[in-house]
Amino acid sequence: MSKISPRVSIGLPVYNGDRYLTACLESLLQQTFTDFEIIISDNASTDKTEEICRGFAHRDLRIRYYRNETNVGPVPNYNRVFDLATGDYFRWMAHDDICAPEWLERCVDILDNHPEVALSYTRMRVIDDSGQVLDDYSYDIGSSHSKTPQRFRNLICVNHRRHSAIEIFGLMRRDILLRIPQQGLYARADSVFLARVALFGQFYEVPEFLFFNRDHGDRSSRVASISIRSTTQVAKWIGVGPLPPTEWFNPAKMGRLTFPEWNLAWEYWKSIALPDLNWRDRVLCHLYWAYWLVRNVPKLLRDVLIALELIIRRLGRSTPAQVRQA
Repeated sequence: MSKISPRVSIGLPVYNGDRYLTACLESLLQQTFTDFEIIISDNASTDKTEEICRGFAHRDLRIRYYRNETNVGPVPNYNRVFDLATGDYFRWMAHDDICAPEWLERCVDILDNHPEVALSYTRMRVIDDSGQVLDDYSYDIGSSHSKTPQRFRNLICVNHRRHSAIEIFGLMRRDILLRIPQQGLYARADSVFLARVALFGQFYEVPEFLFFNRDHGDRSSRVASISIRSTTQVAKWIGVGPLPPTEWFNPAKMGRLTFPEWNLAWEYWKSIALPDLNWRDRVLCHLYWAYWLVRNVPKLLRDVLIALELIIRRLGRSTPAQVRQA
């Protein structure tokens, strides 16, 4: 007899999360909506993460624990929990965040009763390492617009200095996620992912503060990453570009020339081909992409200038050796 899949799959990727993991899991197990599974992918943690996870898995059969033999990196670990999901709806959960008991019930209710909605989420409060509220997050990205091209425009043109991409931790329809590429190994892959989800449906923000995002010094995205771009004079004058850098997402890029803004342009362009749009909406999406391109000319130019400086620097180092050999 085959096992009936749960309505909701919660993917929890974690690495060395023993400090906050217990509070996170307790908040999930206290949800008023109970038809869910929790999929934990431990990225070869070296602290007490494994012990905590196995204890919770023994306590509640809805928890499935997996451990990677080696650290595969943050993005592949995020993608792995989705690969293991079986529910109709899916959400990612960071190991250091917590949810109010009603979070899942409210978001499931939206998806159940609004077929035009691809992703539901609640309002968010920022808390510190001890759980004290620091701030209420508020930034309307216009993702509830009924017109697909307008949603796409709003998602690609967000202000990255203000947008925390909290929607990535919303509840999504798994069948939509199966139609789009997984998150990639590049800067702002979460923004591209959200833009692609928006091409398939609206986002809905439940007007209650039921999600609590923990801001602390040990967040993995804040760990200093060595970026060759940050060593250039151009970067010192006009900035380095997306943070975390490409190397944080893909260590294989360490020391290599990267063009994060050009890559972002390419990924947004490819996104338009994913849904089955009518000709008018497809043309409008391409026009909005062109609008994004014009708006981001300074950033695209910065990529080129940084690359030129790095190339000139490398040529300068190689010239003396070539002269000596001659």
